[in-house]
Amino acid sequence: MSRYHPPGEYLPHDAPMILLDEVLDVSEESAHCRVTVSKHGVLSPFIDAAGNLPGWYALELMAQSIGVWSGWHRQQRGEESIALGMVLGARELTCAQGAFPADAVLDIHITLLMQDERFGSFECVIQHGEATLASGRVNTFQPAKEELTLLFNQGSTP
Repeated sequence: MSRYHPPGEYLPHDAPMILLDEVLDVSEESAHCRVTVSKHGVLSPFIDAAGNLPGWYALELMAQSIGVWSGWHRQQRGEESIALGMVLGARELTCAQGAFPADAVLDIHITLLMQDERFGSFECVIQHGEATLASGRVNTFQPAKEELTLLFNQGSTP
């Protein structure tokens, strides 16, 4: 039995937007998550006709792995484990083949490069076996609750 909760317990998403199968490891500065590209798994709504996952999902797989890392650490500190974070951008994000192949087991590794109370930068790699299929640096932002309230209420009428 894993010592980690399912990914959805760390992420502010509901199915079908949880794109990870499992959390394998979380440490002070890294996390390792996994998902299988399968028409019968969590990625099924996003698989193309050939059974592949388009490469642009690399950023979301990386972002959700960062969310798992953040949620696990929040939980360890006794805080609410789910918090909305935002991706500010990605640098040097590449997906070698343009798609993740059908039935591939994807290992997503994220490593903290730097962090303050609200901003973080992570080096991310997606591997299938020994092959690196995608990599890049993802920069994140943790908004305050007041900022989220303002952001989500901007189009509301009084």
